[in-house]
Amino acid sequence: MNTPMHVSRSLLCMLGVIFMLHATLSQASEHVLTLAPVSKNAYYAEGVSALGSPLNKNFISNAGVVIGPTGVIVIDALGSPALGKQLIAEIRTLTDKPIQFVIVTHYHADHIYGLQSFIDIGATIIAQETAKEYLSSDTAQLRLQASRTELAPWVNADTRLVSASMWISQDTRLSLSGLDVELIKMGPAHTPDDLAIYFPSEGVLFAGDLVFRGRIPYVGNADSLGWIKSLDKLLAREAQVIVPGHGPTSTSTKEDLQFTRDYLIFVRKAMEQAARDLDPFDEAYAATDWSRYEKIPLFRVANRMNAYNVYLSIQNE
Repeated sequence: MNTPMHVSRSLLCMLGVIFMLHATLSQASEHVLTLAPVSKNAYYAEGVSALGSPLNKNFISNAGVVIGPTGVIVIDALGSPALGKQLIAEIRTLTDKPIQFVIVTHYHADHIYGLQSFIDIGATIIAQETAKEYLSSDTAQLRLQASRTELAPWVNADTRLVSASMWISQDTRLSLSGLDVELIKMGPAHTPDDLAIYFPSEGVLFAGDLVFRGRIPYVGNADSLGWIKSLDKLLAREAQVIVPGHGPTSTSTKEDLQFTRDYLIFVRKAMEQAARDLDPFDEAYAATDWSRYEKIPLFRVANRMNAYNVYLSIQNE
């Protein structure tokens, strides 16, 4: 059951997201979903670097596809049922093998509203088990209700939350579609249910929203300290390619992991003393030199809310 403080913080984050959706439009009215190769058998679709809107159809996150000997594994299902169907259609241009599994990096709306399209074709959904709490929460239902208005017609009354059929509770190695797959339990970090997925045969790590490229990270209701520790865990790996939850792929894997880590550390240091001393947030934010980040996309709409959420989380540590 959600505690009152947890619910109020979650509702605050949701309202902040709604405000940001009103504060910005898509950078492009049309962003075409295509699958680009990242290794011999792995591909990804890259969403636009913007906040979700009807203009961009909520195509603001990335999805991955790995073709194995016996079938296809998908990582994340994008931000609407229509996008899920488009992703399936793109996969069909590459292979007619069955789409057997969808692995969810975390249960945020822009990554999971397309899941029902994959359930409809018989795919097995795999996720980290702490997502069960989110799926049964008021926050998830309120977020979906808001999205049905803010993202219509792409998210509508027929859009539903989809639970996993296989839950992961610890680091796990599985054989899926004829491939060895490492599922790495990361949360609580960006979310309580973060999951990173590594394909040793491809040298590709799908990091979800633990890693952002080309834009300011979205912190939301994150455990910023746990997120930093999770990035340290990923930094110890030797992936050749990282597919982040947002932005282009990375072959400079250490550098891009470090970017997100450094941002989180910077925000924590900027807010920590004020949070612990119960000094006003506005004063702490105004006193911080944000110049190293202010030219990065989505700084204007995301950074202040990020800082405020970190400020609140530090008070609760």
